[in-house]
Amino acid sequence: MTGHRAVDLFCGTGGFSRGAHQAGFDVVVAYDNDPNLTYSFKKNFPDTRLLLRDVGKLTGKQVIEDAEGPHDINYGVQPCQGFSLIGKRDRSDPRRSLLKSFFRIVDEARPKTFIMENVEGLIIGSARDELSEALGQLTGYSFTDPTILDASEFGAPTKRRRAFVVGWLQNEPMPFSFDSLDEFRATSTTVDDAIRDLGSPVFLKDEIDGMDHWRIRKNARSSDYARKLHADDSSFTGNKRTSHTDQVTLRFSKFKQGVSDLGGKFPRLSWDGLCPTLRAGTGPDKGSHQAVRPIHPNENRVITVREAARIQGFPDSHEFHPTIWHSFRQIGNSVSPIVAKAVLDAIHNTLKHSMAFAEAAE
Repeated sequence: MTGHRAVDLFCGTGGFSRGAHQAGFDVVVAYDNDPNLTYSFKKNFPDTRLLLRDVGKLTGKQVIEDAEGPHDINYGVQPCQGFSLIGKRDRSDPRRSLLKSFFRIVDEARPKTFIMENVEGLIIGSARDELSEALGQLTGYSFTDPTILDASEFGAPTKRRRAFVVGWLQNEPMPFSFDSLDEFRATSTTVDDAIRDLGSPVFLKDEIDGMDHWRIRKNARSSDYARKLHADDSSFTGNKRTSHTDQVTLRFSKFKQGVSDLGGKFPRLSWDGLCPTLRAGTGPDKGSHQAVRPIHPNENRVITVREAARIQGFPDSHEFHPTIWHSFRQIGNSVSPIVAKAVLDAIHNTLKHSMAFAEAAE
C-alpha cells in the first residue's frame, strides 16, 4: 500500500471504498449502522475493519483509536433522503443531523483531507444553509465550494448528479481544485455498453447464503466498459429476475425505449441512452418502500441487481444482498465507484505531491 490511510463514514455497500481501493488507498476502518446495507461488506473488503455503529454518536478520538492511528482522509455519503428534491425535505428528519456529525468527526479526527458527497438538493434552498452551518464547525481547514459532478461525465452510463465538497488542512501544501478532475473525465457509455453481455448468461448455482451465481457466455459481445468490470473468471451474482404479474408484463410491453409510462414512474431504458439516477427506496424505519426500477430495453421486466450494479459502475466481483430490495437500496445509496475513483485519484496525486514537497523541505 501507499501508506495513504482512509476512513469510510456511512460506508453502506462500499461504493466510495471501492473507488478508494482502486485509487490506491488503504481503507482501514468503515462505519455504518445498517446490517442490511453493509451485508457482504467484509467479503468485498476483507482487509477493512467494519464497525456497525451510529456515526452520529462517534467522536474523532474513537475514529483514531479504531483506525489505530492518524489517517489521511475521511470520506462519506451521509443519508440523503432528508435533502433529496424528490422527497419531503423535512427539516425535522433526524437523518439531516448526520451532515453535521460528519464534519464534527472530521474536525476532531484531523485527517489531512476529506470528501463529502450528497444529493444535489443539499445545495438548494434551506439545505444550503445547513451545509454552510455544518462546514462552519471546521477549524483550520480550507474547502471547495459545493460542486456538482455527474457520473455520466466520467464514463458511467447513468445520469447521476451529486454534490461534492473536498477540504484539506490549511497547514498541508495540498490545495485541491475540481479542475484537476478534467484528466479523469471520459466519454459517457451507454446502457448497451453496460449490460448487453449479461443477456442469456450461464447459470451456475444457488448457494446456502441465497446468492445466485452466473457466468457470462464465452460468445457474449462485451464492450470495453463491461470488460473492465468483468471478474477474472467471468462469474457474477445478483441476476435473479423479478417475477411480474401478467398484467404488469403486458403494461411494460407497451413502453418504447427511452419513454416512461403515463405516470412517469417506470422509465424504459434505451440501448443507446443513459440510465436515470438509480434510487434507493426507504429502509424499515421509513416504511420499506421500494424505489421504482427502470425497465429493461427489450425484455418486459425491471432490471436485475447486477444490471443496476453495472450501470452504477460496480465490478462483477462485488456482491450485494441476497434480497433484491436490499440490494437496490445498497446500489441506490452508493456513490458511483467510477466517480469516487476519479476524485480519489486526483486527491491521491495531490497527497503524493504534498509528501514530496514536505520531504524536499526537510
